[in-house]
Amino acid sequence: MASVARAATTSDVFNAIAEPQRRDILALLRSGERPVTELAQELGMTQPQASKHLRVLREVGLVRDRKAGKQRLYGLDARGLRPVHEWTGGFERFWNESFDRLDAYVQDLKQASQEGST
Repeated sequence: MASVARAATTSDVFNAIAEPQRRDILALLRSGERPVTELAQELGMTQPQASKHLRVLREVGLVRDRKAGKQRLYGLDARGLRPVHEWTGGFERFWNESFDRLDAYVQDLKQASQEGST
């Protein structure tokens, strides 16, 4: 049963980023490439744990790696986030409408406040 879950995680961006520590790794990589030891230290995990997360992220196309001397540097490959961006983009109209309603409500409150103080 565990192999089924792992297969899903390693083949699907959504499952890969469902893991909070993987999202933390991606957030750290936004500022540039880092070696696994630095990522592990920054996130308070062991190097093998960080390597395992990085492998999953690389398999779904969110992270790339390259050799630099004796170490391997990991970097963000944001192109892999395209399916997530496209999916969340479907909710943009909902948020825009919600913000428009909120803005109208705030304007109504301001107007009522001004009318009450005159």
